[in-house]
Amino acid sequence: MALTKKNRRYRIKKRVRKKIKGTEEKPRMSVFRSNSHIYVQLIDDEQGKTLMAYSTRNKEIAEQSNEANKSKQAELVGQQAAKKSLEKGIDQVVFDRNGYRYHGRVRKLAEGARKEGLKF
Repeated sequence: MALTKKNRRYRIKKRVRKKIKGTEEKPRMSVFRSNSHIYVQLIDDEQGKTLMAYSTRNKEIAEQSNEANKSKQAELVGQQAAKKSLEKGIDQVVFDRNGYRYHGRVRKLAEGARKEGLKF
């Protein structure tokens, strides 16, 4: 039986998650991509806490990206998330693409975060 897109992504997600773990010093940067928005979280897996979350639904991004396409919005989210994490003293993360290909919006988000000085 063929896998659905969702089941395929879930299997890849589990396979990747076995290998990467986030700590307080080097949290996991998890990306979720819906049809219209993109979300990013910094997660400490040892304590099971979300340290920071950012998305295209935040007011700052929504105001800046009214006319921008989704790739540009993803880049803005990456930049803002990196700025916010650097303010909290987090300069290194482990990137979790969450089963998505490193392509398109996921790649733009990562490049935006790197551009602002986040290392992964």
